[in-house]
Amino acid sequence: MANTTSGTTVFDKNFSIDEIIEESYERIGLEPNAGYDLKSARRSLNILFQEWSNRGLHYWEVANNSITLVDGQAEYTMFRSTSDGTSSATAVYGVDDILEAVYRNSSNVDTPLTKINRSTYQGLSNKTSEGTPSQYFVQRFIDKVTITLYLTPGSSEAGNKLNYYYVKRIQDVGDYTNATDVPYRFVPCMCAGLSYYLSQKKAPQRTQELKLLYEDELARALTEDGSSSSSFITPKTYYPNV
Repeated sequence: MANTTSGTTVFDKNFSIDEIIEESYERIGLEPNAGYDLKSARRSLNILFQEWSNRGLHYWEVANNSITLVDGQAEYTMFRSTSDGTSSATAVYGVDDILEAVYRNSSNVDTPLTKINRSTYQGLSNKTSEGTPSQYFVQRFIDKVTITLYLTPGSSEAGNKLNYYYVKRIQDVGDYTNATDVPYRFVPCMCAGLSYYLSQKKAPQRTQELKLLYEDELARALTEDGSSSSSFITPKTYYPNV
């Protein structure tokens, strides 16, 4: 008799917040038995997602967008949410960082822009000079992220595009019936991370043990998460002096 399988691959889609909390409590040998336990765990899960942004790049949150350049305007802003302000890019909110950018002219020809730091930008002598942008400077604030271009787009560049790839923030947990904004390969480390966080409150004697398990799960997920590309290995050629 043939084995019977579910025929589905949507476990992470139906893995709701309350089940994640229940799984994480079970890993530390406890059960959530009060409304405050659920509230506390949900808060910890939100903090865990924010901690992930300090761990490196999460490719499932990478997106592409374009901003229409304005004559004489060097700075463009993406706000955390609509309540914080109106983003320069239509319907783009919750940006964490800008990864790379190009200047795209009216013929859809792209020119790569160089990302510079604050010190390099500060050292530019005339920041109001107008012309085709070649560099950009990113500032990350609590409620917004700004991109400052150099050179400042002039009348010839107005209407053309700044096309860029950016990292979005992981969405908040929200209701207990929600699923998470996390791909299936990160589900194990999410549960391990939440149990580690909860242990600091409920079972401190197990914190170190659970931290090691969490770091191990997260390392595997980060190794798997990425954008693969072809690799080419060429033997080194050595030419001795003759």
